[in-house]
Amino acid sequence: MEINILYFASLRDYVGKANECLQFDTKTDALTAKAVWDVATSQRSLPKNTLIAINQNYVDVDALLHDGDELAFFPPVTGG
Repeated sequence: MEINILYFASLRDYVGKANECLQFDTKTDALTAKAVWDVATSQRSLPKNTLIAINQNYVDVDALLHDGDELAFFPPVTGG
């Protein structure tokens, strides 16, 4: 399974890259957004209130991914 991962704003600095494409073998376990974060960031903690999107639709950390999905992580957004 191939997942394209995008990191935005301060999360790009936190992780040290803007994007990456990772391969996963999911024959034994379902792949969640949180599991991808853990692998991609070497178990760095996911900052509180991080927004997550799969294929441009907001999801929670337990959302399941499929081959070819785009997974994006955004810091909390404030307005004013």
